[in-house]
Amino acid sequence: MILSGLDPSGGAGIQADIQAVTALGCHPLPVITCLTVQDTRNVYGAEAVEANLIRRQLACVAADAPIHAIKTGALGNASVVDVLVEFVEQHPDIPLITDPVIKAAGGGDLADDALIGAMKDRLFGLAEMITPNGIELALLGGSESAAEAANQLMAAGCRSVLATGGHGEGPQIVNTLFSATGDPIHWHIERVGGEYHGTGCTLAAAIAAGRAAALSPRAAISQAQNFVNRAILHALDVGKGQPVPDRGIPWER
Repeated sequence: MILSGLDPSGGAGIQADIQAVTALGCHPLPVITCLTVQDTRNVYGAEAVEANLIRRQLACVAADAPIHAIKTGALGNASVVDVLVEFVEQHPDIPLITDPVIKAAGGGDLADDALIGAMKDRLFGLAEMITPNGIELALLGGSESAAEAANQLMAAGCRSVLATGGHGEGPQIVNTLFSATGDPIHWHIERVGGEYHGTGCTLAAAIAAGRAAALSPRAAISQAQNFVNRAILHALDVGKGQPVPDRGIPWER
């Protein structure tokens, strides 16, 4: 089950999620949470889908099809969070992977203070994993130190935090999994070029696909990172902004 926003450039959001989970052998159940004015350069506006419509969609699909994982991206507003929390509490055994989308790479806002507060107070504690990039992690955890910010989030109820390093610098991307059950785990991936449109969405969706296929969280992360890296190596120049990872390339496990 995917809850995310619609990106009309086709580079991020629910299109990225659908492509990623399909490539990894899963069937997407997509629910659009918000409509955006967006291209490969930035987000210029967003409007949330009415929350009760989303509630009806979730109930309808859940009554018909088995759900093996839930992935969330941009959620539109705090009312949508309330609907999602209600649904997750009714299905506590389904792993929830939450990408706390706050800002586009170009700086455009995708979450106001009420939405951020709702995610922190009501959603994060239900998620198996949240996947913030460096900017989002500092904002959510109140510290420029990834470890300190992640610890603050875990102290507030998060079970695990995958701090993604795609927005950093240096020859390698370092993704770090923080959890209350052990020492941080680091993954090092060669950095290819600059930034790409939709990599965070792709990574979180690919992790959710791995969990839906019964991989462990660590194995799901490893598979997802390999998938994203391959998609970046075949990135497409769709528009005048950031290249878009090619999530449609054949994937071999």
